[in-house]
Amino acid sequence: MGTEIERKFLVRGESWRSLAEGVVYRQGYIASSQDCTVRVRIAGERGYLTLKGATQGISRPEYEYAIPLQDATELLNTLCQGPLIEKTRYRIAWGDLVWEVDEFTGENQGLIMAEVELSDPNQTVALPDWIGEEVSGDPRYFNANLAKHPFRNWTQP
Repeated sequence: MGTEIERKFLVRGESWRSLAEGVVYRQGYIASSQDCTVRVRIAGERGYLTLKGATQGISRPEYEYAIPLQDATELLNTLCQGPLIEKTRYRIAWGDLVWEVDEFTGENQGLIMAEVELSDPNQTVALPDWIGEEVSGDPRYFNANLAKHPFRNWTQP
């Protein structure tokens, strides 16, 4: 079984921008509940189908499979609930870890988040100076929830 162990943070400042080039992502959800999500994603020119289980702390089961780009495009356009998540992802090596900074566009314009995948929930993480408030435990910041309740509609973050 695949397990995702991930911490999420808001990003502050602009110093992270010079550390990596971004890749455009589009993703949508075929199904989304507290117990399970089924996501379709296009990252650059590659398609993926991902299944995730319920979150326990900062961990959850995750299975991701490459699929043909044409299939991913058709699934996004026909089976996914809107609005789609649109963002540019920047992968930044920092110490022994790789941070993924997501700059959202579309319905989630204005939100910039960073996430880091860990090998253990208790792993110590050195935070870069551009990392702000931790939002790992706030379900509003899960991408599946951002598809249902976009950031631009929030009255306050």
